[in-house]
Amino acid sequence: MFAHGEVHANIPAADLQRARRFYVDKLGLTPVAEDEQSVRFPTPSGSWFQVYETSYAGSGKHTIAQWDVEDLAAAVAQLSDAGVNFEHYDMPGVTWDGDIAEAGGQRIAWFTDSEGNVLCLDERPAG
Repeated sequence: MFAHGEVHANIPAADLQRARRFYVDKLGLTPVAEDEQSVRFPTPSGSWFQVYETSYAGSGKHTIAQWDVEDLAAAVAQLSDAGVNFEHYDMPGVTWDGDIAEAGGQRIAWFTDSEGNVLCLDERPAG
């Protein structure tokens, strides 16, 4: 049943226009579709994610979406320059180099969007 289906993220927003500005102005993304309830953004791989308006935005304190990047340090620097603040979490087995965490050979950086949703950048180890 699920073997041939795609998965797309749905990201909640209490204020859709504020969230739209965050994803466009801070992350540099361009919407491909939008209406009064949602804004859809493409990814380079052909998938997409949607930001939709709901009063439940930001109520989960876990990562809800993740971007795989080739150069995590460069991505963090670019987003920091755009005004994105990165989160630091106290977790066993995790070491920090500035805003970048390393756990089990994986490098990660977490941030929140304008709605309080936890997002991350992930640099997968080669191989």
